[in-house]
Amino acid sequence: MAHHWYRNTTSGNSLQESLDELTQSQQITPQLALQALLQFDKAVNSLLAQRVRNRVNFRQSYGSLTTYRIGDNVWTFVPNDVEFSKVTALIKVDKVKIAACDDENTGSNAKE
Repeated sequence: MAHHWYRNTTSGNSLQESLDELTQSQQITPQLALQALLQFDKAVNSLLAQRVRNRVNFRQSYGSLTTYRIGDNVWTFVPNDVEFSKVTALIKVDKVKIAACDDENTGSNAKE
């Protein structure tokens, strides 16, 4: 099963609730509701690919990788003592959780 984190946004939740109501009142079929969600997935992925250009580099200064695991094609890493750098800023954190999902279209990994 794919990890569609954006379905838990306000827009995603509203869409799911509306589709549930329409399905329960038999105004649309469950198959049509599923097609609407799949179209939403395509639209969000397309917008993210086109508009998100921010990149952040990180490195682990001297800590350790506390946890790593994979489930449902989602990798989760929890390293300690990490530095994040952007063009104009350096941020140091004691602990961070990083989740990376398999991109269904290309087979590459996409970071959240």
